[in-house]
Amino acid sequence: MRGRSGFKIRLLIGAGIILFTLFNYYSKRETNPYTGKKQSIALTTEQEITLGLESFPQLTEQYGGLHPSQKDQNIVDRVGNTLVNSSIAKETPYNFDFHLLRDPETINAFALPGGQIFITYALYSRLQNEDQLAGVLGHEIGHVVGRHSAERIAKQGLTQGIISGVLVGGGDGTGQMAAMIGNVINMKYERGDELESDELGVKFMLDAGYQPEEMIGVMEILKEAAGPNKVPEMQSTHPDPENRMEKIKEAIEKYRK
Repeated sequence: MRGRSGFKIRLLIGAGIILFTLFNYYSKRETNPYTGKKQSIALTTEQEITLGLESFPQLTEQYGGLHPSQKDQNIVDRVGNTLVNSSIAKETPYNFDFHLLRDPETINAFALPGGQIFITYALYSRLQNEDQLAGVLGHEIGHVVGRHSAERIAKQGLTQGIISGVLVGGGDGTGQMAAMIGNVINMKYERGDELESDELGVKFMLDAGYQPEEMIGVMEILKEAAGPNKVPEMQSTHPDPENRMEKIKEAIEKYRK
């Protein structure tokens, strides 16, 4: 009898944790003025900028530091700034800075919250023209404008709160299952962010006079880099390059009208 009573108390406490987590998440709901998307945001724009600047040294070191070629850095700066100054990115409170990383092997580009944007030399050296570079940088600018990092932190808080509530109410086995489900859901959210950034990147390229069809070439580079051992899309934070190509074509048709 006592065990059943304890179980009910745990259920009530677990339900309370979940309800509080849901309330906290949805109370942070707002509309992004630049994309029109409704999203829950865990950080202010000032906090995003601070977080990005604080993370800058560690991430730069992780990729071998900045690339020594000032000529190539100037190209990255010119293309990146052209995209910003020709688009809604200029209207945001973020100060965009573009960085070419030394890493000659890791094919990657990424954005920190607040406007710090990076591309590795491994990816930069494989690009065939400045339009493809604009596609990469436009995509990363899209992450910043879309406030994807701040949104992801809020979603992770939601997932962790729900998992905590399930652990309290249902025990470790149930919690492990909830954690697995939460991980898959968060990956799905991240794939959605990638597709939104691709679409924003297409728009930024058109606004700046670049040819957005060249983003297809970037996807081909990423597809080749993934090789035959790529993980299934459901287990990845990024959509399959083939799916991204189709969405990019749809975005080009949408914004060229």
